[in-house]
Amino acid sequence: MAYIQGEDRNQNILFPESIEEYIDKDNPVRIINEYINQLDLEALHFNRATDPRRGRPPYHPADMLKLYLYGYLNHIRSSRRLETETGRNLELFWLLKKLRPDFKTIADFRRDNKKALVKVFRDFTRLCNSWQLFGKELIAIDGSKFRACNSKRNNYSQKKLARHLAYINEKITGYLQELDECDEQESLDRKPDAREVRERIAQLKERKEKYQTYQRKLEQTNQNEISTTDPDARLMANHNNHVEVSYNVQTTVDAKHKLIADFKVIDKPNDLGQLAPMALRARKILGNQQFTVLADKGYYQVRDLEYCTRKGMTVYVTKQVYSNKTGDKDFYPDRFIYDRDNDCYLCPDGHKLSYYRTRKKHDKILGDDYRNPKACQGCPVKSRCTRAKIGRTVFRHRSQDFLDHIDEQTRENLATYKLRQIIVEHPFGTIKRAWGASYFLTRRKVSVSAEIALSFLAYNLKRVINILGTEEILRRLRENKKAVPV
Repeated sequence: MAYIQGEDRNQNILFPESIEEYIDKDNPVRIINEYINQLDLEALHFNRATDPRRGRPPYHPADMLKLYLYGYLNHIRSSRRLETETGRNLELFWLLKKLRPDFKTIADFRRDNKKALVKVFRDFTRLCNSWQLFGKELIAIDGSKFRACNSKRNNYSQKKLARHLAYINEKITGYLQELDECDEQESLDRKPDAREVRERIAQLKERKEKYQTYQRKLEQTNQNEISTTDPDARLMANHNNHVEVSYNVQTTVDAKHKLIADFKVIDKPNDLGQLAPMALRARKILGNQQFTVLADKGYYQVRDLEYCTRKGMTVYVTKQVYSNKTGDKDFYPDRFIYDRDNDCYLCPDGHKLSYYRTRKKHDKILGDDYRNPKACQGCPVKSRCTRAKIGRTVFRHRSQDFLDHIDEQTRENLATYKLRQIIVEHPFGTIKRAWGASYFLTRRKVSVSAEIALSFLAYNLKRVINILGTEEILRRLRENKKAVPV
């Protein structure tokens, strides 16, 4: 049986008369071209947005922006790969009018326009909002770790530096002893290699000075760690309990079409303290004062929850369950039931823990402690409950009544809360797994913010294409006036 055969490479063919004829009318590359042509790049503060009067003519920032957006939309982030594509990709021939910038020029554009690239993401968000693509009723907030351009080997804590310095001191001592032995054996026939030993000592002293410099810097800045390749990155644990030097990318996603409304790159390993700032930013971006916010237990913080509630937002967030000293789940703090009428706690074994004291910090009331030392001393399950000699102490936060209200509110709306993963983890799953962009190529927070802005812009554009279709987007873009920057 014959196989499907290709055409003869030497056969003459008649090409279309223009590049335009190669690109279909519904090709998404036309959206990139139309959208970026409408942007006011000077107002967005792109470098060289105005026509230079002197020197060699540069590439227009619109062309470079088109190249990057096309690249990220097609999972191509590297400047060298983008350079390769400009020489072989027919869609880029059309989009860039056969321009072929080298990889250095491409990389420099991203480096020189970091803040402007974030503004383009904001502008497209504004455009989606004007097209009624955000529901503005239900949003989800979450964070995800993206690996930084910094290996664990080039990340140092005080403990790690002390370990390295102890090792170096031990090696230097050993080499000094070797030099002493060499001096004693000078009269013998064997010629010891003293010069090599001295070179090793010099190398170790150089490393020692480097580590001591890191130590002093940590002490001066009062930081816990230092990354030498990317100073803004920090050691963080991901969902698989693997520890990597990373950034924590916070996102706000609207439930209607799973479009990203906002993002922020932070260098903190956890999400505490991010709920209120992200929710308030979303309120400003979406132009809606009241909506429901979904978040996981990493955002469970009284101050943020109270602030969002005061601002008219409804928050569904799972309760942060803390363990006890023994690790026995039957005696976790949430297993102690508060008796409001008698102002006491009932432990799992049925004993009452009465009010003991009010806990304060800097004259600010934190909450109350409850305990019953007498009952604990004779309790048969004390070893499972606590390791304290005096017995178990239960802390009740000053805003516990409010937290109980939040917990009850979340339990009553569990079906809505379960939408959180479907909404907010969709962009992360697409970008990190499907597109392979789980790590950054650039360094410093402002640079990785520009990187992730391009990824999120490409994600939102892809979603809008799936929602409206290419022809409808082109029609709307052509009806719009020149875009106004955010």
